[in-house]
Amino acid sequence: MRAQSSAIAPTPIAVDAPDPARTRAGTLQAALGVVAFSLTFPATAWGLEGFGPWSLVAVRSVLAAVIAGGCLLALRVSPPARRHWPGLAVVGAGVVLGFPLLTTLALRTSTTAHAAVVVGLLPLTTALFSALRVGTRPSRTFWAAALAGAAAVAGFTVRQSGGALNAADGCLFGALLICAAGYTEGGRLARAVPGWQVIGWALVLCLPLTVPGAALALAYEPVQLGVHSVTGLLWVAAGSQFLGLVVWYRGMAAVGIPKASQLQLAQPLLTLVWSVLLLGEHLTPAAPLTAVAVLVCIAVTQRARG
Repeated sequence: MRAQSSAIAPTPIAVDAPDPARTRAGTLQAALGVVAFSLTFPATAWGLEGFGPWSLVAVRSVLAAVIAGGCLLALRVSPPARRHWPGLAVVGAGVVLGFPLLTTLALRTSTTAHAAVVVGLLPLTTALFSALRVGTRPSRTFWAAALAGAAAVAGFTVRQSGGALNAADGCLFGALLICAAGYTEGGRLARAVPGWQVIGWALVLCLPLTVPGAALALAYEPVQLGVHSVTGLLWVAAGSQFLGLVVWYRGMAAVGIPKASQLQLAQPLLTLVWSVLLLGEHLTPAAPLTAVAVLVCIAVTQRARG
C-alpha cells in the first residue's frame, strides 16, 4: 500500500519564472513613456501661447488620431473584439479627453510646478485603481514605498508652488482620478491587445467628438501661430498623446500596472527640469534631495513582490 501511494503521488507543477529580458524591456519602455509625459506640461504651456485651451485639446486629439489611424490602416490592423470596446471607451475618456482637458484648463492659471502634484500622486492612484479593477495585491513594502514616494513628490511640488491652493486644483485632482482609471484599463487591455493599438483605437473612437469639437473651438477661440505654440501642439499630439502612451502601455503589460506606475514618481522632477530649461522657471535646493528620495522609492517598489 505504501508503494502504491508513492506511485500515485502528485507531481509538483513547475511555475515559469519571470523573463528577465522581458522585464528589462518593459521597464525601459515604461521609462520612455514617463520621459515623454514629463514634457507634456511644458509643451502645453507653449501651446497655450497660441491656442485656446479647448482648441489645443481638441486639435491635439485629432492630430494624434490621424497618426494612429494611419498606422492602423498601413498595417491593416483588424478592429478589436467587441468585448474590448467598453475598455477602450474608458481609455478614451481618461487619457484622450479627460486628463488633457482638465490639465490644460488648470495650466491657464497654474504653474507647471504646481500641476506636477497631479503626476506625483498618479502612481499611487493608479495602483489603487489596479487593485480594484485588476485584482492586483502588492505587498506592504510596495505600498509603504509608494506612499513615501508620493508624499515626497507631493511635498516638494507643493512647496515649489508656494504651498497655496488655487481654483485649478479641482481640475487637477479630477484629472488625477480619471487618468488613473484610463491607465489601469489601458494596462489591462494591453495584455490582450498590443499597447499601441490600445491607444490607437481609443483615439479613433473619440474622433466623432474631437473633430466637431476642434471645429467649434477654433471658430470661437483666437489662434496665433508661433514657434512655441506649433511645437507644443505637435509634441502633445504625437509625443504625449500617441508615442508616449504606446511605449507606456507596452511597459505596463510587461512589468505590471503597479510597478510601472511607480516609475512615474520621477515624472514631476523631470517636468521641473524641463520647466527650467524651456520655460525659465527656478528650482529650490530641495530638488536634489527629493530626487534621491524618489529614486530610492522607485528601487524599492521595483523589487517588492506582491
